[in-house]
Amino acid sequence: MGALGKPIILMVAMYVFIKFVLPNIPGSAPLPSSLIALYLLLTGSGIVIFQTLSKESKDAFWGPMQRFLTGENLGGLQALRYGVLILFPLLVGWQTYGSTAVSDLPPIESRTIHPAPPGEYTGLSNPVAKTPDNIMQGKGFYAAYCSPCHGGNFDGKGPAARGFVPAPANFADPTTIAMLQESYLFWRIKKGGVGLPIEGTPWKSAMPRWEVELPDEWIWKIIMGEYDGAHQSPRTWE
Repeated sequence: MGALGKPIILMVAMYVFIKFVLPNIPGSAPLPSSLIALYLLLTGSGIVIFQTLSKESKDAFWGPMQRFLTGENLGGLQALRYGVLILFPLLVGWQTYGSTAVSDLPPIESRTIHPAPPGEYTGLSNPVAKTPDNIMQGKGFYAAYCSPCHGGNFDGKGPAARGFVPAPANFADPTTIAMLQESYLFWRIKKGGVGLPIEGTPWKSAMPRWEVELPDEWIWKIIMGEYDGAHQSPRTWE
């Protein structure tokens, strides 16, 4: 199988376990993509440490990569090697330029707790019918995906809440979701803390981006479940 084959299989198996098996274990919950990436990074670090414990394992692990970089005995893979050696520096340069280039965006402003959402989320209406079944299903989704942080009582005191600054929102507090429209919650759940604009700094939310894991219909149902469970009503323009 080769020294590289087993680590690759282990990484794939770890991803399948975290993504598809772990959420179905009683008492567990689905993980956001950012946390899955962190666990895979830790797994990869452990593999590298294990493979370099002895000279023999180190040579077997790094040998294929070294031969690829030096071009030793590659045969028909030389074209692939040249492609990687050319594209990788270009990719690094593009990423570096994108992070350091002067921007025409306005300077950072004072932090706003509830910054304005992007235009495509402004004024959206919940397309899901407000029925008891949909509300109950939304509470079920909330229990699986949101309660570890926001709490089973919608009070922001879930078992993982103490690890976050700022703390998860207390939906039962009339100064939180009761002051917001459903479209605002849809944006925040879908895009998470990484989707906050500059006025949301410096204390950006730890809210994960759920747009990959949760279909739009589920998000709308979660919103209905949150309002009902917290005994609040969404803000309207009327």
